[in-house]
Amino acid sequence: MSVLDRFSLKGKVVILTGGAGLYGRGLASDLAGVGATLILASRQKEKLDAVAAEESQKGGKVTAEFLDLGDEDTIVELCKRVSDQFGRIDGLVNNAVLRPMKTLNDDTAAWRQSMLVNADGTFLLSRAAGKVMTQQGSGSIVNIGSTMGMIGPNDYLYEGTDMIGADPTLPPDYFFHKGGMINLTRYFASVYGPNQVRVNCLSPGGFFNNQDPKFLQRYQKMTFLKRMADPTDLGGSVIFLLSDASKYVTGTNLPVDGGYTAK
Repeated sequence: MSVLDRFSLKGKVVILTGGAGLYGRGLASDLAGVGATLILASRQKEKLDAVAAEESQKGGKVTAEFLDLGDEDTIVELCKRVSDQFGRIDGLVNNAVLRPMKTLNDDTAAWRQSMLVNADGTFLLSRAAGKVMTQQGSGSIVNIGSTMGMIGPNDYLYEGTDMIGADPTLPPDYFFHKGGMINLTRYFASVYGPNQVRVNCLSPGGFFNNQDPKFLQRYQKMTFLKRMADPTDLGGSVIFLLSDASKYVTGTNLPVDGGYTAK
């Protein structure tokens, strides 16, 4: 097998949670473009159907499935449907995220909702897909974390911008579950490793999304590359971690942040 062939996902069945959002849309295009049989999954199935149609028109093998990460039954059912239809699950990208909290002082119901989807959902889907992968003796799980799971908040970035309201505190739930995702990655890498199933985390930095100019200027100065990420900056690393090119890489967290956390 050539080096380029080892980066190919042709013939691999990959589940991507999300697929229509800021990170997900670019990932859907990139994963379909390197030959994956791609299943997009989220509660917003109509949006995913549109993405699947667009990528299929370009020659990709992309379908959409309903998934509620707050409902264990839909998680188990998704993995069973995919396994029954394709005979295997080769990759899982835990990309979907719910961010109901806006500040530290939000009602605790928002915290619980966040944990139900982002903590419970990630765990349950990794367990369900991992069971299929361990039985077949191969597979790769890629968790999409965040630099906010590696470092604390930097209030300076937001001062004097329109990105925060009267309560200037950033929401704590995202920091909590993205930090936990990194160590859950190590846990599953240890448990699944003997069956040749790899589990890694990828922690993106900030993505450009028409943010306040003050924020943009400050954030960009804090990266080595002096810019925020765009939708094409994440896919290469995810493809690497899903592919045979990384078959001896597991239990790691890869920052994809333009050098933000290295400063």
